[in-house]
Amino acid sequence: MEQAIISIVDDDDLLRDAIQRLLRSHGYAVHGFASAEDFLKSSLPDKSSCIISDVQLPAMDGVAMQSQLRAKGNKVPIILITAYPNAAMEARARIAGAICVLHKPFDSDALVQWINTALKSMGSGKV
Repeated sequence: MEQAIISIVDDDDLLRDAIQRLLRSHGYAVHGFASAEDFLKSSLPDKSSCIISDVQLPAMDGVAMQSQLRAKGNKVPIILITAYPNAAMEARARIAGAICVLHKPFDSDALVQWINTALKSMGSGKV
């Protein structure tokens, strides 16, 4: 079985690195990006098994990135994270297709559970 690829899009270097270390310890192949634009320019939008993205990003936010992916037919599960939760943003995120919106600081076990849920929904394996 092919290893699941998790892409992390977050401009906070420390948080992105911490999530990468956590997910690697669970056996995932992980790639990090500091911006939505960097991620979208890479080859990983079509190779990712799951995307974790901050909502607040420079230039293009996480929800706009998600909408752009969906408009291109990309159905990869997306988990959004935010330090500034509000009902309007969460509704926008769910309409655009996010499987969940986690509030910072979030529990690492909850993140891993949501990733496993996302991978099961896509028929992907863990490792």
